[in-house]
Amino acid sequence: MTFSTRTIDWGALAPLRLRAQELAHGLYAGTHRSARRGAGVEFGGFREYTVGDDLRWLDRRSLLLYDRTIVRQFETETDRNVFLLVDATASMRYCGSRALASKYAYASALAAGVSKVALGAGDPVALSLLGPPPNRSHLLPRSGRLQFERIVTMLESFEPSADAVSEMQLFTREIEHVARTAKRGAVSLLFGDFFDITDDQLRVMAGLTGSRRSLIGVRILDPDEVDFPFTEAARFVALEGDHHIEAQGESVRDSYLQGLAASELRLKRTFEQCGGRYVRVLSNEPPASALLRIVRS
Repeated sequence: MTFSTRTIDWGALAPLRLRAQELAHGLYAGTHRSARRGAGVEFGGFREYTVGDDLRWLDRRSLLLYDRTIVRQFETETDRNVFLLVDATASMRYCGSRALASKYAYASALAAGVSKVALGAGDPVALSLLGPPPNRSHLLPRSGRLQFERIVTMLESFEPSADAVSEMQLFTREIEHVARTAKRGAVSLLFGDFFDITDDQLRVMAGLTGSRRSLIGVRILDPDEVDFPFTEAARFVALEGDHHIEAQGESVRDSYLQGLAASELRLKRTFEQCGGRYVRVLSNEPPASALLRIVRS
């Protein structure tokens, strides 16, 4: 699978690889036991070999008899797959004058930082983008240093453009896939702005919990979306859906902020009821402090 790179403006967060490594620096305390050493190691099945896998676990019998490069997998009780789900729909393109970068770029930096921390701890990490076509929307959970490069390359390769309002399945398809495949003890982190999210979509998100699986919802908002600084007459156009309104900024500010507060309460309740965690960050917040709050969750 190949991707083009640098298709969006990463603003103050570029280059993403260096930024993610900087964010992860100093957050490696409390790493797990190695996935392939120590007491309690159990055989975890086979999978196809990929570049960067440890050659010690190559299944020589399959190579000699069938000319297939298969590697053996091992698990311990502390092994856990980490699933990163990043909203790549059109609303994530928004970038106000006070933000470090667009919401998608900011979410990508945090997701890449989490992947660096998890991979450093020996946890396999997967990535799913909510919006792109199915054949270009996810990476399977893998460990190793090359997985970080795969994750960053995939995040850099997309310009958010999908409209999840008119095509709801774009947002839910990958979430449903992770909910079906995530094993016991998996940790899922969902990054998005959660605007216009429906009750059905919230139920799909709740499906990422259960069987000792954990869910962390990370809401990424632009400062403009939090305090609505617009005062003059303007035409406000939704990035998703066919909605627009012409109004005096001051006249709609109170009703907008009330709606935002209601959506915030709804999200918190949903995550709490399904046993998940909820974190809200602003795209002008120092990414290191945001990542620390997420990792602590």
